[in-house]
Amino acid sequence: MPGSTGNGAVTRSTLRQQIADALRDEVLGGRLQPGQEFTVKEIADQYGVSATPVREALVDLSAQGLLEADQHRGFRVHEYSVDDFRGMIEARSLIIEGMFLALDEGRQRHHNYEDPRTAAAIAGVRRRGDEAQRAAAAGDLTVLIGYDLRFWRELSSLFGNPYLADFLHRLRLQSWVCTVQQLRRPTDLRGHLWSGHTELVDALYDRDTATARAMLAAYNEDSIALIERLAAE
Repeated sequence: MPGSTGNGAVTRSTLRQQIADALRDEVLGGRLQPGQEFTVKEIADQYGVSATPVREALVDLSAQGLLEADQHRGFRVHEYSVDDFRGMIEARSLIIEGMFLALDEGRQRHHNYEDPRTAAAIAGVRRRGDEAQRAAAAGDLTVLIGYDLRFWRELSSLFGNPYLADFLHRLRLQSWVCTVQQLRRPTDLRGHLWSGHTELVDALYDRDTATARAMLAAYNEDSIALIERLAAE
């Protein structure tokens, strides 16, 4: 029946995404370590599913730069270096600078902050920022990563360019994967994690891109210094 084929495709696609999300969380949680190898069969057995959606999920994560595919040995978690992190910071900065320039030049599509939909979107971004700040203050890396990714995804979406938002999300995801192996080693992360999310929202709401630029420059500098120090220990 035609309907059965369609339902099967939707189910497989959903399962593929669920597996990809679960494995991404394993990497971000440090339970899948950099360089760790595994096969499609091992993951399929772990989740009790067929090999096809697992293989598709692993290919998706490889395309995102989180895994490496080896034709003969399966997949391994990508191992990033400090130099990789510096490159990611530079790339992120270039993207965000484009967002700031659009705001400076009045090219931001959602420029009417009085519009109820825009106001609701900004309020949502601020809530993510509040949660991220609380997690940073508590040194809760797992919670921080989740809210930080959502914060930047929603913030970048306000600028109306989905390609920019997707690219920035991918870079932030990669940079978290790059740093998580280092950040999970200290016993107490309080005071080490950036917590300027709501201040950044306030600066952008006021169109004060000079303050926003200064905040992010300091954030990037501190992040690189922290990762360099932890990697050298």
